Amino acid sequence: MVKNPVKSLKAQKHALGETAYQIKVLNDTESIGFSMPKFREKLDEIDLFPLKPTALEILQINMGKMCNQVCNHCHVDAGPDRKEIMTRETMELCLEAIRNNNFNTVDLTGGAPEMNPNFRWFVEQIREISQDIKIIVRCNLTIIRANPKYHDLPHFYKTHNIEVVSSLPAYTESRTDAQRGNGVFRDSIKALQMLNEVGYGKEGTGLTLDLVYNPSGAFLPSGQAGLEMNFKRKLKADFDIEFNYLFAITNIPISRYLDYLIVSGNYGAYMEKLVNAYNPAAAKNVMCRNTLSIGWDGYIFDCDFNQMLDLKVACGSKHLGEFNASELVNRDIIVNQHCYGCTAGAGSSCGGEVA
Repeated sequence: MVKNPVKSLKAQKHALGETAYQIKVLNDTESIGFSMPKFREKLDEIDLFPLKPTALEILQINMGKMCNQVCNHCHVDAGPDRKEIMTRETMELCLEAIRNNNFNTVDLTGGAPEMNPNFRWFVEQIREISQDIKIIVRCNLTIIRANPKYHDLPHFYKTHNIEVVSSLPAYTESRTDAQRGNGVFRDSIKALQMLNEVGYGKEGTGLTLDLVYNPSGAFLPSGQAGLEMNFKRKLKADFDIEFNYLFAITNIPISRYLDYLIVSGNYGAYMEKLVNAYNPAAAKNVMCRNTLSIGWDGYIFDCDFNQMLDLKVACGSKHLGEFNASELVNRDIIVNQHCYGCTAGAGSSCGGEVA
């Protein structure tokens, strides 16, 4: 079931549906009301520019932009109208990269990665390569309830020892539905209960269930530890739900969230918050230093956010078909003004705080 009738920016033919225009907006320092320094200058001050990888450990794979939701703050601009989807041929190239390199984690994302018709086959193939490699699926939860063919996903995850990272922006119905669409909270709660039923989030099972929180407005997340404590207390008391960890993630000013900031008149103030909260310690630990992000079409990016801005890696190995680990580990990581989002406060990554 589609949770929000709003179309993607791309389907609306919105100006921000074009990545070149987003980058132009991000670098327009004259119209935002304060003098915003270039992010690369901040790195230069701590001898981190050019930013270099430390290792190739995590392969994050976008399996397609198709999703059963159209969330207000989605940086992927995902939705039911997005038809970009990874083919089995491209998955074979991913498997080759996993097989021939020392990645310790494969992180499957989207859209809703489970909507890719080859999703289960792909997971099975990764498990055949290694029983030890960590497989993460970024699940929007409602997909489990969207159609009977997805109802057994918790059992599938368990069978293949997949770590589930689930989006839940609030422990209240009104705030969750405001960000993600009507009915999302109730379906999310039911999906979390289904995951708990097979052992996810329960002590001693080894089945990891983590939640992701991102703010619903133009502000930065508060402390991750305090948020986790509140979420655990409320979800247990109200719905008897248990989970392992909560990741607090800063909203990055691209795509639909950038549109929200501009329309609400908060863009300049939000960018100023990010710049003022810049943390050099977080900059040293940004996720792009040990992660490669793979687009649905096989192109390689420094991170998921660069992928959505179509900023391919700055080396000859731009596609899985020409994967060269030596080139990739020695490349310069592309940075731009949106990178302030990953380095504000305690920092932000797909695994939460970094500093």
